[in-house]
Amino acid sequence: MSNQCFFLPAGELAGARTGTELHLDGPEGHHAVTVKRVRAGEMIDLVDGSGVRAVAEVTDTQKSALDAIVRALEVEAAAPVGITLIQALAKGDRDLQAVESAVELGIDAVRPWQSDRAIVRWNEAKAAKALAKWESTVLAALKQSRRTFLPEVRPMLTSSGLAQDFAARATSGVPTLVIVLHEAGTDSLAAVVTQWLQANPVAESTAAGVRPEIALVVGPEGGISDAELQKFTAAGAKVALLGSHVLRASTAGPAALVLVRHLLGQL
Repeated sequence: MSNQCFFLPAGELAGARTGTELHLDGPEGHHAVTVKRVRAGEMIDLVDGSGVRAVAEVTDTQKSALDAIVRALEVEAAAPVGITLIQALAKGDRDLQAVESAVELGIDAVRPWQSDRAIVRWNEAKAAKALAKWESTVLAALKQSRRTFLPEVRPMLTSSGLAQDFAARATSGVPTLVIVLHEAGTDSLAAVVTQWLQANPVAESTAAGVRPEIALVVGPEGGISDAELQKFTAAGAKVALLGSHVLRASTAGPAALVLVRHLLGQL
């Protein structure tokens, strides 16, 4: 692993091996050459979001592009259990702060949630631009943390849409645990995850070629409404406590993620 990481188009490293020549251009090439001042002879990391890292030596630079040759390849296996952060839209970019930290801490997917009490609203005109900002934040955090897997940014859903999604997952045949982090919970997050793992052995799912998923639902500044909690629990979600203090929208998800990854043996 080098101290510089840049992102190639998806699939670019498929079939790559030691000695493969790679070309980096576009915004990433410009960033590497113009901003980071990468020069010939330096070692850099190139990833394409697929779990492969190419440690490459820069052989030539142009105005906004570079050429490099692969000196080593590192292949990372995906974790047996995927973790998704469902983050309510929040003011002051606190939702983006949560996403950024979650990516650095190992999240597998993120989904924006238009909750009933959210102050920030994505209307039809701004939804595409706002989602692109989430995608940009995820990519920047991937490079910062030098991850090889690019977390998926799923489309924004309303509370009703989320409840429908949860209900569909409950009947999909894929072991899925949806956890709503809320003060109304009577069990701790650790207890809920541990009980689910006991009932859904990960090794059995892996042997069957199935990847279980845990989804963490974090509400907005104004909290999750009783109606939303009822919708989610009716669709199969569990409610859990994350400690005795009330955390900001920007910190609850990342804090829960660390605990869940520890319980899964991913840390």
